[in-house]
Amino acid sequence: MTKQKLIVIGNGMAGMRCIEEILIHSPECFDITVFGSEPHVNYNRILLSTVLQGSTKLEDINIHSFAWYKENNITLFKGESVTHIDTKRKIIKTDKNRETMYDKLIIATGSSPYMLPVKGAEKEGVLGFRTIEDCQKMIEISKRYKKSAVIGGGLLGLEAARGLLNLGMDVQVIHHSGFLMERQLDRAASAMLREELEKQGMSFLLNKHTDEIIGGNRAEGVRFNDNSKVAADLVVMATGVRPNVNLAKKSGIATNRAIIVNDYLETSIPDIYAVGECAEHRGMTYGLVAPLYEQGKVLARHLCQIKNEGYGGSVLSTQLKISGIDVYSVGEFKENQGAKAITISNMLDGIYKKVVFREGRIVGAVLFGDTSEAIKLSQMISEKKDLSQAEKVQLFPSQYEKENAAASMPLTGIVCNLQVSYVTVTV
Repeated sequence: MTKQKLIVIGNGMAGMRCIEEILIHSPECFDITVFGSEPHVNYNRILLSTVLQGSTKLEDINIHSFAWYKENNITLFKGESVTHIDTKRKIIKTDKNRETMYDKLIIATGSSPYMLPVKGAEKEGVLGFRTIEDCQKMIEISKRYKKSAVIGGGLLGLEAARGLLNLGMDVQVIHHSGFLMERQLDRAASAMLREELEKQGMSFLLNKHTDEIIGGNRAEGVRFNDNSKVAADLVVMATGVRPNVNLAKKSGIATNRAIIVNDYLETSIPDIYAVGECAEHRGMTYGLVAPLYEQGKVLARHLCQIKNEGYGGSVLSTQLKISGIDVYSVGEFKENQGAKAITISNMLDGIYKKVVFREGRIVGAVLFGDTSEAIKLSQMISEKKDLSQAEKVQLFPSQYEKENAAASMPLTGIVCNLQVSYVTVTV
């Protein structure tokens, strides 16, 4: 049987997970070629923050070695970008004047950091936090300079800030909102997180809107729209990402915010697929690894002609990767549109738990200080399990059995006074 030529544009986590699945199901079906714009093998981008924090080495975040590509007969062109897709002739062109034919094409171009369009953003010492090169530059800058500012108090910004602290830099976290991680946490959990991070040495400037990066050729500080400013030799912008859709758009593939795909990750052009952060499914784009891996599995089965139900979307979950702080968020965490919550707040021990319900089913949760129930709650959300009132009250029995074994006090009241903590349960 003649192998079909499969080209993957992008050597990142989503595209390569799809290839892994293809190799499991139908290793002889495709002649696979991969183009990656970065000069590296496939690596775990999620772990860059742990590299910056010093708990992981760069070489340890590689997912596949060069030997893996060779052993699986995959042709890898690293440091080479695809610049055009001829959808009629089924040919791609690269920035190194290479032309390659395909039978099937997967676009897995991911996303790029959003750099605020402010004056001075082009200065030396202003970086995003997306690649190995970004990580290496921060480490080098930290050897010469000590003042840093991270613009963005979301997940990535806080992880970058923790890394810069570990590198010996003073860190100011600048955030437009009045509380941190507002897309994943409610105000109570965010306040607890801020308190813990301040103990670790971070400083915060909230409700601040960046107006300019000041300095000469290199950054010397950040000025805000209220005309206040802060000194910084390194400015890291962690203000979100933008899907890389230019290639698809100029090749005539339908896009919105990202590349529009159906449940089988098919684009508007036959035999062209999109997966990962560059794909938009049912109006949603995903930047977390679990949904991207789910998409990769579905696409692999589809390409291998294995019957499957397609991709139905994902429930988003987030876990902060900062040593000593356990934070987990999944699904909806706000009480609105008929949603109500059970909330447990143990301020003495730094534990906060909130589970949000709609029509008797869990639709989201926020955990701080103890994330041991994260997997259980995620499964309940995915299964859309209908819980009885008794089950709702007993969602966290293990924690209180551990902390209050002697008292043996069940969570049956609205307010319970315990020997070592004060607990509020709101239904």
